[in-house]
Amino acid sequence: MIYVMSDIHGNRRRFDSVLEQINLQPEDTLYVLGDVIDRYPDGIRILRRIMAMPNVKMLLGNHEYMMLRALDQPYDPNEKLTGFERAEATRLWYRNGGKVTHEYWKHIRKDVCEEIIKYLHTVPVNIDITVNDIHYTLVHAAPAENYERHPIRPNNSATEYAVWDRRNYRNGNSMFIFGHTQTLYYQRKNPIEVWYGNHRIGIDCGCGLPENAASLYGIQGRLACLRLDDGKVFYSDEPNVLRQEV
Repeated sequence: MIYVMSDIHGNRRRFDSVLEQINLQPEDTLYVLGDVIDRYPDGIRILRRIMAMPNVKMLLGNHEYMMLRALDQPYDPNEKLTGFERAEATRLWYRNGGKVTHEYWKHIRKDVCEEIIKYLHTVPVNIDITVNDIHYTLVHAAPAENYERHPIRPNNSATEYAVWDRRNYRNGNSMFIFGHTQTLYYQRKNPIEVWYGNHRIGIDCGCGLPENAASLYGIQGRLACLRLDDGKVFYSDEPNVLRQEV
């Protein structure tokens, strides 16, 4: 079986809930479309679990991209950061929930840090797969190949485009599956659900939202996992879930 999830954002309870439901077998493959870290405190722990699982493949998300730049270990080997640029990268990371990850990072062994950085430098920004004769392009935010097609390029590189840009429009016959943008921007469902568009499937269901988002904002975030073999969706178990459309 082939599974896809995205934007775990350090929420170990929701991650464990989904893993328990899908009961991943050695012959299965789970694709994680980036943003494993930040916002919740267990991002590095989850990332290390993913690294140790041979049947889990990960994409680079904008949060891992930000972390690497803040640590002066940018994903793109030709990028050299000045002191000012690194400080700006750290501020951007913190504004997006990276402080909790950085604080944990400061207390782990140097060899573990090096192992994580080495791993993140090897993960791709997009993956192409075929399941039941359907071709999928798995992306965190957008297909990197579309970068060259933009007459105006607000991003500095194809990598930055692939992890940040929200214009994940169709190219050819491939079906895009993406995270990064919570699906509440495409549909008003509560709790947040997987969204199906024209050759696009959005699977970021707000796992990075606060646990008390229902009481704060009237919206319930959760972690989603899509099984491509039969289209079944698994959601993290949530207490006191709201069940009405918004």
